[in-house]
Amino acid sequence: MSTSGTGRRVRLGRITGLYGVKGWVKVHSYTEPRENIVEYATWVLEHEGQERRVEVEAGRRQGRTVVAKLRGLDDRDEARAWLGADIAVDRDALPPCEPGEYYWVDLEGLEVRNTRGEVLGEVDHLMATGANDVIVLRGPEERMVPFVQGDVVVEVDLERGVIVVDWESSFWDR
Repeated sequence: MSTSGTGRRVRLGRITGLYGVKGWVKVHSYTEPRENIVEYATWVLEHEGQERRVEVEAGRRQGRTVVAKLRGLDDRDEARAWLGADIAVDRDALPPCEPGEYYWVDLEGLEVRNTRGEVLGEVDHLMATGANDVIVLRGPEERMVPFVQGDVVVEVDLERGVIVVDWESSFWDR
């Protein structure tokens, strides 16, 4: 993730196409529901080593995608230059979580220990599997731990940078 003066940035989507001739873009959104991406007033576009902070003038769901009009992209040619750009927002722009809820970006980089104190690794990323989310640990081998609060995840301590899990390293040897 990129950083800025306000801290980390969170990727919320990607510009995937053009919509009309007045600079509107099609967006693949990672938010739920997908049209929530246009609720963030300021986006940081990251593309081919360039960054541009833009204000969202308008946006809406359009079929299976989202379309948005960004201030300063006023015609199709200006918008075309940002095709493929990642859309990020400053982490501070996200609403606060309810107790026991976490943004994945806040868990990345945390140390994962089991209840016996063994360090199992560091969170590289999380992924959704349908049944439950999974913590993917970085290290010599990619290892995975189910992110099931209460059953597997015993504690998440953002202040200390630690996730405690009821998981034995020997589980991976099977």
